[in-house]
Amino acid sequence: MEPGSDLAPIEVFPVPGIPEVSKGADLGGLILAGLRRGRLGLEEGDVVVVKQKAVSKSEGRVVRLSEVVPGRRAKRLAKEEGKDARVVELILEESVRVVRSGHGVIITETKHGFVCANSGVDQSNVGEGLAALLPVDPDASARRIRAALEKSTGKTLAVIVTDTFGRPWRRGQTDVAIGCSGISPLVRYKGKKDRFGYELRVTEPAVVDEIAGAAELAVGKLDGVPVAVVRGAKYAPGESGIGSIIMSRKRDLFR
Repeated sequence: MEPGSDLAPIEVFPVPGIPEVSKGADLGGLILAGLRRGRLGLEEGDVVVVKQKAVSKSEGRVVRLSEVVPGRRAKRLAKEEGKDARVVELILEESVRVVRSGHGVIITETKHGFVCANSGVDQSNVGEGLAALLPVDPDASARRIRAALEKSTGKTLAVIVTDTFGRPWRRGQTDVAIGCSGISPLVRYKGKKDRFGYELRVTEPAVVDEIAGAAELAVGKLDGVPVAVVRGAKYAPGESGIGSIIMSRKRDLFR
């Protein structure tokens, strides 16, 4: 086989025209309507990438800060890090422990097992006086959206729910997968040989994170487009979910 003969282009299509999502909204239906308005069809094997904020809004995971009563620990941390004590209270409620705090950031381990800033609690793109929390079960959210899309289209699809995370050792943020359905999160090359005959031992690209980052390039942060379709990405079907790629505490050098 000639080098590169198995390569193919990957396309990313933003899905504009999806209205502001509210609690109880049929997210699958909104995505399908957006696809129709954009004259976009879904093809076999497409990956539909949905931003966490849209999922959280549809599932009622948006909190009015005026209804949050901060406790003693939240007040102390808020003072130390220069944050709103009500937001800190939500951060603590959404976490199982604080990993570290400093420089105005509180790194936590969420109930999902994610290690991230502020338990994923976010005040952007939700409106003044509100804060969005991560979905309770992002894998289940992805399964519901996928079921609705597959039922309507008759296509076999994958769905990824994404959020924006920082990275150890590097400045800046990138979108990563926090939930998925219909796709194995990792591509395993262990035991395969590279073109020089070297046997790969640990190489496992996180294809769901790579797809999340590609989708982010197309939809951006400020244009109010919460969905993209990624076509041509190679992946293995699966239902192991994001929990299968969370590093155990024993092996996690950052915990």
